[in-house]
Amino acid sequence: MAVKVIIERRVPKGKDTDLANLMREMRAKAMFARGYISGETLRAHDDPTLYVVISTWRSVDEWKAWEASPERKETQTKIDAILETKAQHRVFDFA
Repeated sequence: MAVKVIIERRVPKGKDTDLANLMREMRAKAMFARGYISGETLRAHDDPTLYVVISTWRSVDEWKAWEASPERKETQTKIDAILETKAQHRVFDFA
């Protein structure tokens, strides 16, 4: 069953361009991952330091495989280095 993964990231002021570039890099890699369906990135209107990424995967197992992949880990390490706090994510089933 398809799932949605929601990731919240908080970036320090002045690092938003760096984060945006890395998130584009991540999405470009994810598009080739098994089970990836779609994704979108949102920035909070009232808090420009808060970004939310919503991606859709065919299954939680395919998401977990991507999450553990060297391709994702490489880019995630770069993202983590510029974030204010660790990214938070949750997996949601369709109701």
